[in-house]
Amino acid sequence: MTFSVAVAGASGYAGGELLRILAGHPDFEVRTVTAHQNAGQPLVSHQPHLRSLSHLTLVESTVENLSGHDVVFLALPHGKSGEIAALLPEETLVVDCGADHRLESPESWAAFYGGEYFGSWAYGVPELPVGDGKQRDALAGAKRIAAPGCNASAVSLALAPGIAAGLIEEEDIVAVLAVGPSGAGKSLKTMYLASEILGSANPYAVGGTHRHIPEIQQNLRKAGAANPTVSFTPVLVPMSRGILATSTARLKPGVTADQVQSAWESAYAGETFVQVLPAGTVPRTADVLGANTALIAVAVDEAAGRVVTVLALDNLYKGTAGAAIQSANIALGLDETAGLTVNGVAP
Repeated sequence: MTFSVAVAGASGYAGGELLRILAGHPDFEVRTVTAHQNAGQPLVSHQPHLRSLSHLTLVESTVENLSGHDVVFLALPHGKSGEIAALLPEETLVVDCGADHRLESPESWAAFYGGEYFGSWAYGVPELPVGDGKQRDALAGAKRIAAPGCNASAVSLALAPGIAAGLIEEEDIVAVLAVGPSGAGKSLKTMYLASEILGSANPYAVGGTHRHIPEIQQNLRKAGAANPTVSFTPVLVPMSRGILATSTARLKPGVTADQVQSAWESAYAGETFVQVLPAGTVPRTADVLGANTALIAVAVDEAAGRVVTVLALDNLYKGTAGAAIQSANIALGLDETAGLTVNGVAP
């Protein structure tokens, strides 16, 4: 069976990455692509790399244009997805790549986003440890899925094994991320111009203000934390895509490096797309570009009494579009890996 697909926000970076993956998916057929100000223009005028989809023209992002498909992917700014999703048919599988349906707490939404709260959907990080299982258990048969924030999934996947195994403290978690500016979308802002980014590393949302913080806390609570505290600092660096997340936490007394390595390896044993590297090795963003892969290194800083994790992923692929499609595969009962690659692009 082939599932018909519509992608809203198809002229942006996340929409383009969704379409790039969907173009090679054996079970999906992209029939409709929508945009706002670019409606009426050929898709390839905004996504010139998508040659196999050159027959498609962007239409308005309306409920009428999106209805009638088996699957709808929403790659829209926060506030826009919720408005449209509320009017789509219940039988349609809707996957929101924006923030509108990630947070379970209305208070957290009000504090970090503001505006109307649209409720929470099944969270689209299948590998995330949840209790004695994984988040994929909540995705099977789902009709509404919230794809993750790319930074949030990076930190959550890196630290959840330590929380689930009871090896690390849930307070005093610190994460510093090197991130590519594509995660901020295509909107023209001075801080994202090449002349501002090239040759520089630029911190932003410093001091506990980044919107992915409550999402990380929510994920760590799923893994077993009661009230985790997270100091989170992203830094824009001159690479178009990619995240290198260095996340640390205090070890509980008596925990050894061997226990730590074993816990992380056990947490992701058998996972195709989340892989723990051998002790003493670290990942690079270059190793995961163009792949639905997250690579994790874990080490123990004996002097500081902390675990140090380093996770690399492609923010547009595994961080957004790949997670959305992987989750959709699960929801529809397809092979979870369908249409997705574990291999990156090099050099």
